[in-house]
Amino acid sequence: MTSPAPSSPVLSGTVRAERLDQRKMNKIAFASVIGTTVEWYDLFVFGTASALVFNKIFFPSFDPIVGTMLAFGTFASAYVARMVGAIVFGHFGDRLGRKSMLLVSLLTMGAATFAIGLLPDYSAIGVMAPLLLLLLRVIQGLALGGEWGGAVLMTVEHAPPARRGFFGSLVQVGVPAGTLIANVAFLLVASMVSEDALHSWGWRIPFLASVLLVAVGIYIRLNIEETPSFQAVKSQGAKAKIPFAALMAKYWKQVVLGGVATLSTGSTFTLLVASGVSYGKKTLGHSETLMLWVVLAACALGLVLIPFFGRLSDKYGRKPIIYAGVAAEAVLAFPMFWLMDTKSVALLFVAYLAMMTAFCANYGPIATFLAELFGSKVRYSGLSVAYMLSGLLGSAATPFITTWLLGLTGQSSSIAWYILAAAGLSLVALFILSETRYGNIDAVDEAPAARQEA
Repeated sequence: MTSPAPSSPVLSGTVRAERLDQRKMNKIAFASVIGTTVEWYDLFVFGTASALVFNKIFFPSFDPIVGTMLAFGTFASAYVARMVGAIVFGHFGDRLGRKSMLLVSLLTMGAATFAIGLLPDYSAIGVMAPLLLLLLRVIQGLALGGEWGGAVLMTVEHAPPARRGFFGSLVQVGVPAGTLIANVAFLLVASMVSEDALHSWGWRIPFLASVLLVAVGIYIRLNIEETPSFQAVKSQGAKAKIPFAALMAKYWKQVVLGGVATLSTGSTFTLLVASGVSYGKKTLGHSETLMLWVVLAACALGLVLIPFFGRLSDKYGRKPIIYAGVAAEAVLAFPMFWLMDTKSVALLFVAYLAMMTAFCANYGPIATFLAELFGSKVRYSGLSVAYMLSGLLGSAATPFITTWLLGLTGQSSSIAWYILAAAGLSLVALFILSETRYGNIDAVDEAPAARQEA
């Protein structure tokens, strides 16, 4: 009986290296997803509270429509802070590295969210209550402005070239995952306490519980490595002295166009998780619990579809998949409200799931697309500023504008026109930008898209 031939040492070493690389990549991706989920949970638990309770407990002396607009105005204030955070954290992320900024931003966000859960309401301290709420919301925005870009780069800059779209999309899963957990938290609280108790103390529980998620995120992120792209910049002594200045000198068009191209993602998602919840409850008469379940179902679908579309972008390119998503958002803008306005619960779910599918095609590849627009010396700044610009233009404005339009016209079609306009602007900006999936993302001096054009 002959013994089996020994395996090739070269082959065995290659297989072991591939398995180690895969385990390392999975660990990095998991760390980014967990951290980003925590950040978006903190952000969207505020959005859900704004739609359901904040207008009553922090702005009770105003007309209901005005109170809701003020609550959403506080919601929007974080997006201005996000731009500042993108510049500040981007500066240090390009100068000191991605990992350290991820830890600082996560700690900052967690502290602000926990503090919101401890705030006295308007009846206890008067006007100081909404002012303190605004301050903590601004701190949340500063933290998120730095966290998202760093999380994207930890995955995209580590990922194999042929799978950057997929791994970049995993970070995007944090948005529906964080929103899903936020809505589950409110759904559980609302199901266990009366409406009076929810407005009195129940709303605080989801904010205070975030400390558990933050602890998990910090523990995981302490054990990940710095990215090859930043290590290359560091080893070559090529760091930009003032990354934001260097960014705007060389890439200002990519920043502006990237922000506008991403505009529709913020408008659509904020419609689904904030404005749509408020519209369904106040105008259509649905219960808070039903609207939370609808958002829950849509976000669960997003967990599956975002990586799917990210993977498709590795095969067909970033722009074709994003084009399809933005166009679908435009096409569905009016049908979504036609279905919602029937007041049918089944059609309400259909409307949300259809729009979420369009959003996922748009949102899945967009993180990798934006990262690939910039050279590695200023990529943290460029990615963060472009994305936070889109949030300022889209997500921040959507709840306020849609509430104002609905109050002015009384017609849901006015909101549909707004979503359609946002999609149109994104399509124009996307058309001007180049495809980005080719090129060496670790090269220091220029972006992969620039090398492709050359």
